[in-house]
Amino acid sequence: MITELLADLDAESRDLDELVAGAPDWTLATPAEGWTIGHQIGHLMWTDKAAILAIADPEAFRAQPLTADLVDRTAAEAAALPDLLELWRASRSALHEHLAGAHGKIVWFGPPMSPASMATARLMETWAHGQDVADALGVVREPTARIRHVCHIGVRTMGFAFLLNGLAVPEAEVRVELTGPGGESWTWGPEGAENRVSGPALDFSWLVTQRRNRKELAVEAVGPVAEAWVPIAQAFAGPPGGGR
Repeated sequence: MITELLADLDAESRDLDELVAGAPDWTLATPAEGWTIGHQIGHLMWTDKAAILAIADPEAFRAQPLTADLVDRTAAEAAALPDLLELWRASRSALHEHLAGAHGKIVWFGPPMSPASMATARLMETWAHGQDVADALGVVREPTARIRHVCHIGVRTMGFAFLLNGLAVPEAEVRVELTGPGGESWTWGPEGAENRVSGPALDFSWLVTQRRNRKELAVEAVGPVAEAWVPIAQAFAGPPGGGR
């Protein structure tokens, strides 16, 4: 499983690499307030390195000072590096090797994760920040079957989203039924669940990465738990985002 996940992560990264390598101006603003294309790639590079540290030296990872400006500050510092593209390529390659040989849970900013979950999270982030870059460049990306990983982590983090918003984790399960880019059906949760979420997988991916406004998306929620979850859904670690 980890081999397939890493192959998909590599493919997602290469698609974004091709997009930014051809961008003449990395100072172009993206939809994320205060972030340029350089900030987006810098953040991915920094997070790769953080994941490598978490795998190689968990104690050193835990000892890092977590300041309120950590994400913005490190993205800005990385964006100023003249060789950022090559550094990102190197960090991607190194993380691939570390994840391929990792065992057990990996400490992280959110809950600890298995190597497979970490690979899925890195793919989700690459896809999400790639969306910001594509939006900045006016590029419409064709969705691939790789967004199933984004949907999966979006479903798996439902309870986490409730906790981040100061809410109790619901006991009721939610059935999620999504339509993939090729018309395929992707489902999670018990078939007879009272609470249900459905719609195009691309829209659900935008929802859980908070890359589009909820009102723009064809994501339907039925049942009190589903209706409470959809507005706060997030697939990423850290405090609740402000959305678009």
